[in-house]
Amino acid sequence: MITITGATGALNGATADHLLRRLPASELTVVTRDPARASRFADRGVTVRTGSYDDPDGLRAAFEGADQLLLVSSNDPHGDTVTQHRNAVHAAAAVGVGRVLYTSHQGAGAASPFVPAQHHAATEAMLAASGLPWTSLRNGFYAHSLQWLMGPWQQTGVVAVPADGPVSWTAREDAAAGAAAILLRDEPIDGPVTITAEQAPTFAELARSASAITGTTVGLEVVDEDEWVDRAVAAGQQEPMVRFLLGMYQAAGQGWFAGTDPVLTELLGHAPRTAEQVLADLAA
Repeated sequence: MITITGATGALNGATADHLLRRLPASELTVVTRDPARASRFADRGVTVRTGSYDDPDGLRAAFEGADQLLLVSSNDPHGDTVTQHRNAVHAAAAVGVGRVLYTSHQGAGAASPFVPAQHHAATEAMLAASGLPWTSLRNGFYAHSLQWLMGPWQQTGVVAVPADGPVSWTAREDAAAGAAAILLRDEPIDGPVTITAEQAPTFAELARSASAITGTTVGLEVVDEDEWVDRAVAAGQQEPMVRFLLGMYQAAGQGWFAGTDPVLTELLGHAPRTAEQVLADLAA
């Protein structure tokens, strides 16, 4: 039995769809806080269980019988992410899940300036200490987020960022297909595995790509961090979120997202989508 959390979301929902092309619905269970949102799976014969990362007892019941558990990282903006993940890992250990596969991030590290990367590193440490077989899917930074992280360049003609560095922008749909392929492997992958596209362009390189895509000149401006925050707040963004995002650029500038790995290409059987292809779709 493969049990999947977060299947009502874009990432693990797509992974579940990939699995259902290869497996009978009886071999899949999805866990969600709101079962009504998982009706498309229930209608296909998939078992739907209720579970919340804030309810350890409910998680133990939801994870019962899982040979593999695909555990999506929490995106609860108001929750204690590390505690939520601890609840899930402890529940998996309590019911003897065969293997936990956790959707981590390429830049996972306690010293990263990007807060989610710290949470991913803490969760990987929990898994290592849990006694469970585990796999950490260190996905590259999701390429669809370029629509926010490059700013309003289509209106201004400038990509303005507080720091620049290489990022292995990876299409979320490719990461989902890669996760499905790993779940279906005869031989598991132990520990962290890096799931990225084949290149890691900088924002300067993306600005040049945007110029080629649009036929107009798109420049790059690396702005002082405080000025960048002030500009974003003046444009109507909430300062806590702006400062949260600042950590991503700082991590990029420090090289946390620079590495690439051929594993995803091997899992897919073809080259993953490039950042330039995603950018072209966003610019259309």
